[in-house]
Amino acid sequence: MARLVVQGGKPLQGSIPACGAKNAALPIIAATLLARGEVVLERVPDISDVAVMSDILRGLGVKVQFEGKGRMLLDTSNITTTTAPDELVRKMNASFDVAGPLLACYGEARVSMPGGCRLGPRPVDLHLEGFKKLGAEILSEGGYAHVRASGLKGAHIRFPKVSVGATKNCLMAATMAEGMTLLENCAREPEIGDLAEFLVKMGARIEGIGTTRLRVHGVERLHPAQHTIVADRIEVGTYLIGAAITGGDITLTECVPEHVAALLDHLREAGQEVSVGETSVRLQGRPIRALDVSTAPYPGFPTDLHPQLVAMLCLGDGTSTLQENIFSGRFMYVMELVRLGAKVKAEDRHVVIKGVSGLSGAPVDAPDIRAGGGLVLAALAAEGETVISGVEFVDRGYQDLEERLRSLGADIVRVQGPLPRVA
Repeated sequence: MARLVVQGGKPLQGSIPACGAKNAALPIIAATLLARGEVVLERVPDISDVAVMSDILRGLGVKVQFEGKGRMLLDTSNITTTTAPDELVRKMNASFDVAGPLLACYGEARVSMPGGCRLGPRPVDLHLEGFKKLGAEILSEGGYAHVRASGLKGAHIRFPKVSVGATKNCLMAATMAEGMTLLENCAREPEIGDLAEFLVKMGARIEGIGTTRLRVHGVERLHPAQHTIVADRIEVGTYLIGAAITGGDITLTECVPEHVAALLDHLREAGQEVSVGETSVRLQGRPIRALDVSTAPYPGFPTDLHPQLVAMLCLGDGTSTLQENIFSGRFMYVMELVRLGAKVKAEDRHVVIKGVSGLSGAPVDAPDIRAGGGLVLAALAAEGETVISGVEFVDRGYQDLEERLRSLGADIVRVQGPLPRVA
């Protein structure tokens, strides 16, 4: 079993480029099923979730090849089945992204209920209701959702609540529905915008990209295209918070500063010095001031930066609060921070953080992707050695995390198997 061993107390210093966004790459990889032929994707992050999605597509008959440096080739010419491999689908929530493209292009999809991080209920009912409005029949059998249609028809779909998953799946399905589809109350995350831009390159007709109202004019077929994945705003935010919590000075390049605007506002409010370029952000760490923060759909403060920001606020001057409005199960990391000496308490969806003068290394366990990121940041700031288990979660969302942190001066290594006993 892999673990990360961190010797804390070293400020992060230097510059690194942003990687491609996990949450854009996964639906875009799924969207390649809408065309027959070879698709070329650039800046695909080298993370385990991408490996799982690649294996799901291989199970459907897609030829997948990686050429290094984030270049991915997918040949969708010979799809052999519309049933997604159950054992892979259960590994992550985003695996359900294949349902919309399979339904649109092949008239059928059979996908089991997805798995992933333990963040609370994430049902796919809004996806299925959208498919129904487009004319699909929904069957539930043996834990699978079986959706089928002889031909999708344009429809008016208004999501009762903002849903990233339902927005992207219904958008993909609508690209080949006959007539016009109006999607309202859509999620506006940059990753959905990146998916929409890729679909347009494939020949889709989409209006209103980046807004809550998407108008999709269905086309008979889509064609292969080449696309570069947008920068990962969550990774960018994690490293910036890392500079703040360690009192460091780092620059993230090849990113979109606008995509992390809500975070930058909070970091400035917390006393950090932030400089923004056209495609770069620099943070110079300063004493951390307390904050009151609430998570919200984009362009609000992202839930995927919640644990990382809480880790930073553990070393703040005064008492901070964070209200989690997206995922009810986002709090399993709290007791792990307490192991490091933090004074953090979670009740319902509310976190209260009383700043302390320092953290101390200890064994901790990452319960999900972003909690893992937050625990790594806390370990970087803690005095002494911290051993982090649950590395398989960290690997789902962060490319080459320890190598990239070492390039910024961190003392972090990955070890396999049991740790040696201390005499």
